[in-house]
Amino acid sequence: MVKPLDYEMRDGYRIPALGLGTWMLKGARCTAIVKRAIELGYKHIDTADMYGNHEEIGEAIKGVDRASIFLVSKVRPNNLQYHSVIRDCNRNLRELGTDYFDLYLIHWPNKTVPIQETLRAFNELVDEGKIKSIGVSNFTIHHLNDALRAEYHPISNNQVRFHPYDHDPSLLKYCHKQRIVVTAYSPLGKARILSHTTIQKMAKKYKHTSAQICLRWGLQKGVVVIPKTQSKARLIENMDIFNWEISQEDMKRLDSLT
Repeated sequence: MVKPLDYEMRDGYRIPALGLGTWMLKGARCTAIVKRAIELGYKHIDTADMYGNHEEIGEAIKGVDRASIFLVSKVRPNNLQYHSVIRDCNRNLRELGTDYFDLYLIHWPNKTVPIQETLRAFNELVDEGKIKSIGVSNFTIHHLNDALRAEYHPISNNQVRFHPYDHDPSLLKYCHKQRIVVTAYSPLGKARILSHTTIQKMAKKYKHTSAQICLRWGLQKGVVVIPKTQSKARLIENMDIFNWEISQEDMKRLDSLT
């Protein structure tokens, strides 16, 4: 099996298969973790306006070759009106000290704002070079159908909760069919699943940690994984998911945990 380091999205851009999630990371600790991740070779940094840590991440990427970083952020669900999207994206860019996002997402769907209006703003930002790729987060198949009917520039990514305890095979199949790359947030289930007997047995069998089992499972599902950590040691651990694989029989066992 090929162990991808990145995936091609619908618009032709590539997204690294492993990223650093930054939800709940704040202050100097956030800056230090992001800096260390980049030093170790992480290319993909995920944040959001709701996380309130753009400036800390901006400090961490200051002086780094911008082209070497795949930077993702998200617009708040309450700010999906055309002018709000434009305003928030420009503010987010200033906070991070960058000229563009590699990927900018609708954080959650909002049925009170027409998707056509939101995507009009996203398309304009792409045309201006402030966004390279457009994505969504927490979208179901129903939401994606509506968005795809309204798209101009391709919707290339859907970021959803995805781990052995909680994943939707039908959504993953739909996204693969549409060539929408899925990104798994909380790929470790907020650490709840790491003590599960099945996962611990597999960790012993494959001589890797329970966290690495979960991340490798996600990778073999064809999704991007963005585990969050506040530990510099865990940053290194989370990178060791590419040069080995879980058998198909064991993959099915993990699938059955949901």
